[in-house]
Amino acid sequence: MKKIAILGSTGSIGTQTLEIVRENSELQVVALAAGSNVELMERQIREFRPALAAMWKEEAAEELKKRVADLEVKIVSKMDGLLEIATLESVEILVTALVGMIGIRPTIAAIEQGKDIALANKETLVTAGHLIMPLAQKKGVSILPVDSEHSAIFQSMRGEKKEQVEKILLTASGGPFRGRKREELTQIQPRDALKHPNWSMGRKITIDSSTLVNKGLEVIEAKWLFDLTLEQIQVVIHPQSIIHSMVQYRDGGIIAQLGTPDMKLPIQYALFYPDRMPMKGKRVDFYELGTMTFEKPDISTFEGLALAYEAARIGGSMPTVYNAANEKAVSLFLEEKISYLGITELISDAMKHHQVIYNPNLEEILKTEQESYQYINEVVGK
Repeated sequence: MKKIAILGSTGSIGTQTLEIVRENSELQVVALAAGSNVELMERQIREFRPALAAMWKEEAAEELKKRVADLEVKIVSKMDGLLEIATLESVEILVTALVGMIGIRPTIAAIEQGKDIALANKETLVTAGHLIMPLAQKKGVSILPVDSEHSAIFQSMRGEKKEQVEKILLTASGGPFRGRKREELTQIQPRDALKHPNWSMGRKITIDSSTLVNKGLEVIEAKWLFDLTLEQIQVVIHPQSIIHSMVQYRDGGIIAQLGTPDMKLPIQYALFYPDRMPMKGKRVDFYELGTMTFEKPDISTFEGLALAYEAARIGGSMPTVYNAANEKAVSLFLEEKISYLGITELISDAMKHHQVIYNPNLEEILKTEQESYQYINEVVGK
């Protein structure tokens, strides 16, 4: 019986992780954490009976306590609650499915306690990869990627020597606006950007996919996960989302991982690694698929990807600015306070404004995040 905890249990990755638990008696949920969705958290607690549950919002935690007073579960809140879950002695693997930099401190705390990480929180490595990866190596902890692309790379490198990797080919669907030019994106509304052609994801990540910022975050994450240079990371637009990513070796051979666009596969692979367990669901039918196509990303239209490479090349605190500025800009776009193209414009402005801190510690990373939020609020006049 493998004991797991899930940070972000009411979100897209969290709920799909619990679907996998339902189908696998070898998994036991011992702790859950969410933001403010008390109703769904109550249902999850009653079904999976964790010993510990956390809500980010204190008032949500108080409401949850009343709702589950008949059960033997401890309810905690805020960052202290997340840290209590991350360091819970019984947890063997922590699924980090929180959105935002809120996931960094719990991830570090869990690694310090020797717990493996099923990583679905991009911001952790994007902003603090220089802290996380050396710590994981020191503690002998596995960082198991849950992103479909990074899981594909992880699977394609299994059994191979890292020094023989020539480059990785990170695939992207291209999002709902693939093929459009910049002038065609001036009137885009949130409802348009939330229509992803292949994947079912949360609102923020769906917007990120449409701007290619999500792919930019994945480029930076891949750099840390697989210890690669930026020159070894190539983004390829693959609209069918069947090849989840590829690894090219120095002899020219390419190994790819293919499958239907379903996040449950990479989640389950991380939870059971190194084993592959049976999983229900649709399989790829190549007769039905017919063709697969590939394109070069249009970085002049979708500047978010180019800005990611720039932030990664500069390094230090700049990826934190890239991430935080995007997070704030997406929020403003969803509130219809800025235009669609304003998202990447604000990211660029914030990066130009920032004075880089090289090799920042955790406190400096978190301070940079807040300064980026503040700068954008001032620019937008909020």
